[in-house]
Amino acid sequence: MTVFTLAWLAIWTVQLTPVQLLLPLQLNTSDEDWIPGVISSGFVLGIGGLAGIVAGPVAGTLSDRTRRGRHRRRPWALGGVLCTSAFLIVTGFSEGAWAVGGAWVGVSIGVAVSSAAFTALIADQLPSTQRGAASAAVGSSQAVGIVLGVGLVVLLGLGIREGYLLLAAVIALVGSAAALLLPDPPAPAEPASVRPTTEWAAAEPVAARGDRRLLASLRDRDFAWMLAGRLVTNIGNALGTALFLFFLLHGLHQETTVAQDNLLLLIVVYTLFVVLAAVGTGILSDRTGDRRTLTVAATLVQAASGVVIAVVPTFEATMVAAALMGLGYGAFSTVGLAFAADLLPDEKDHARDLGIVSVTAALGQLIGPVLGAGLVALVGGFWLVFVAAAVLSLVGGALTALARQTARHPLPPA
Repeated sequence: MTVFTLAWLAIWTVQLTPVQLLLPLQLNTSDEDWIPGVISSGFVLGIGGLAGIVAGPVAGTLSDRTRRGRHRRRPWALGGVLCTSAFLIVTGFSEGAWAVGGAWVGVSIGVAVSSAAFTALIADQLPSTQRGAASAAVGSSQAVGIVLGVGLVVLLGLGIREGYLLLAAVIALVGSAAALLLPDPPAPAEPASVRPTTEWAAAEPVAARGDRRLLASLRDRDFAWMLAGRLVTNIGNALGTALFLFFLLHGLHQETTVAQDNLLLLIVVYTLFVVLAAVGTGILSDRTGDRRTLTVAATLVQAASGVVIAVVPTFEATMVAAALMGLGYGAFSTVGLAFAADLLPDEKDHARDLGIVSVTAALGQLIGPVLGAGLVALVGGFWLVFVAAAVLSLVGGALTALARQTARHPLPPA
């Protein structure tokens, strides 16, 4: 579990630090003509996100098809981290939106491939009573990664190119070590093809569970509802977090330096509560076995954060909202991932289906900022953004509640 956590910490650090710091600095233009820089940044992040959305499920599907007796996940995990490291170096030496965008596509593909392989290890080897703890490692590492990466670059006084080189070294060393050290049992000769019976319905026929066609898992009722809820909730989260800096600048009318300092404070508060919620709810879901209730409750907490800012648009209220958003999303990302692992329709397609689960999170983070910008332009302010974030969080919780959780015994108390 320690090695698994370090792997995800490295993945999130090298993915989120460029998104939040290095890419905007690299593509920034003069104050007199700043709009092209914003457009270029959106272009680079957009094409990188789309590449990752395609690469994750494809890599997962291919690793699921590994011939029996051979390792399924390790080659893809190792290849993904080395690809990420190489293209981080290329990105650091690139100039211009097109060159940077092309290099960032390589980084996004590498991250998606390695993420699909590491995520599949949860479902491959852990019983349902331990998946919450493993998912907590993923969720908490995401929050810590951004603080760690930005902190290293800023505190060490690194330039853009040096920052990319540091990140490349981190993922090459930590990611490769994790890929080599984590157990990866060879593909079984005849994987089981029936998942546990749901609370209210008998298991589907083996023939139906053995459908190997691409996206066949979307025909599973519970898995499909879970995916829909995960996508909508992630859009709500992106709406509530992606425009924080602009809200401080133009919604609360703070000076640029003050807004930057306050944004860092908001990130720290958000991160703290994400980690607390991820660890606490992950363990609790393993103890109780009731992942669906915890996942739905997390969406309600996330919705409350949007309501707070919409009703009381002050910095103090924004701090409270950041804590609520961290609590809600930390719990949702952790227990929701474990819930998704419990609902996987077919053991032969774990990596493919978990790649699809990861796509819903990535797609939500792509749609959210674009939708938020449109809502700001529509009303000339930010209140509608936070109202929409709350509404989408509630809708995501309702969709998740429609997925029937698998029947299992909770983990006995220690």
